[in-house]
Amino acid sequence: MTLVDMAYAFPVGWVVMLGILGLLVGSFLNVVICRLPASLMARWQNEACQILNMPQPVRATYNLCWPPSACASCQRPLLRRDLVPVFSWCLLRGKSRCCSQPISRRYPLVELACGILFASAGMLWPPGVRLAAILVLLSILLTLAVIDARTLLLPDVLTIPLIWIGLLVNIDGSFASLPDAVCGAAVSYLIFSGLALMFRYLTGKEGLGGGDAKLLAAFGAWFGWTILPHLVTIAACGALIAGISMRLFWRRSLTQPIPFGPWLIMAGGVSIFMSYGFPA
Repeated sequence: MTLVDMAYAFPVGWVVMLGILGLLVGSFLNVVICRLPASLMARWQNEACQILNMPQPVRATYNLCWPPSACASCQRPLLRRDLVPVFSWCLLRGKSRCCSQPISRRYPLVELACGILFASAGMLWPPGVRLAAILVLLSILLTLAVIDARTLLLPDVLTIPLIWIGLLVNIDGSFASLPDAVCGAAVSYLIFSGLALMFRYLTGKEGLGGGDAKLLAAFGAWFGWTILPHLVTIAACGALIAGISMRLFWRRSLTQPIPFGPWLIMAGGVSIFMSYGFPA
């Protein structure tokens, strides 16, 4: 029995299996969300020290694979039973086993969100290249959304490969024709970059970041230029409502920067599931 046959013969089991896979992938995404910005910051500091002819600080090896997962409060290595997605957090009641300090809710929420996204994709796309591509896209988008919300960064190491993956996926027109994908990537990047330069020239302040332009280019590369107008409209309305709400309910200044990436990703996710999914 092939994977496609199993998906059609046992649809509930197939969706549950994808959901479990999503939980496991979400656990790894938490590592990326936590460690990638810190690794980039360390690299930028080393480059700055090199340019200024200053001694580089001595740092222990720190990347996505090393050191092993440890408590965020006391840095003690975590036990294997404490690494089960979602369930470990619930069993520990949101507190670390070693020092009883609170564990951020971000960890189970990211894992749960990834599990739900994978299961939802499994209900809309049958097994194959398109489903595999969508799972990769959703994983990277979820990672970018959380990183941008925490740090106001959309790392090039994630956004630029996403553009190329989208173009490769559309060589055979999986989601859009290749000309539409190339046009969508180029036009969206040029327009957003132009708007950012114009805003900086008129106000002397940063508005849209370069990461937002690359993220929009990635959506264009995946789904063509036709998705871009309503995607940007939905994202802009969401960001505007968020800014006004923060001002009214939390008394935060309207000049405080609001990450645009999460809203762009939310709008893109809605568009993807509504426009490109079909019953399996």
